[in-house]
Amino acid sequence: MLIENVLPPTAIGEDALGDPPPAASPALFPVEEQQIAHAGEKRRREFTTARQCAHRALTRLGLPPTPLPPDPTGAPAWPPGITGSITHCDGYRAAAVAHTTDIPHLGIDAEPHAPLPPIVREGITTPAERTHLHQLHGARPDIHWDRLLFSAKESVYKTCSRLSPRPLQFDDAEITFTPDTHTFTARLLLPWPADVPAPLLTGRWHTSHGIALTATTVPRPA
Repeated sequence: MLIENVLPPTAIGEDALGDPPPAASPALFPVEEQQIAHAGEKRRREFTTARQCAHRALTRLGLPPTPLPPDPTGAPAWPPGITGSITHCDGYRAAAVAHTTDIPHLGIDAEPHAPLPPIVREGITTPAERTHLHQLHGARPDIHWDRLLFSAKESVYKTCSRLSPRPLQFDDAEITFTPDTHTFTARLLLPWPADVPAPLLTGRWHTSHGIALTATTVPRPA
């Protein structure tokens, strides 16, 4: 599985390259079916496969079959004591879960491993990140670092969805990659409540099968 390349040992991931035929797909829970009752075929396929990845991951974590209705932000409402994340892009669906006693917060993201349009790259990067991307491209031109940075920010924002004092924007986090170890760190730039320490965000990245994949966690304090 591609997803295992970016997850820490205490997280469980499941993924799929594409969608199984409808007849071979396990049924969703009724509350999940309601979410896609009026969706188009593409949305229905990606939603169904990604939810099934999440169901399998939860089973491997030791939980009984569990519906995943949306929370107020539209993300899956994970069972108590569980953190998790779902992602999908063209040709790929994935989910990852963990016990919050091991990993308090977790986010994953997948994107097509292709260059970003220049106007998008300018809109999602800080000046320091643009310099960093130039250096990375010189060292590893086989990696589309701008797309990987986009994915890293998406996984950071999913990780922080229940921590941040407001929804994060693309300029609220600054990403630094370490190519040799396939890791990255994220420095949050927005003001943080004085009585709550800003989380230290770390992540891993992987590219293969035309997919750029990232996962971010907030480690449990020692």
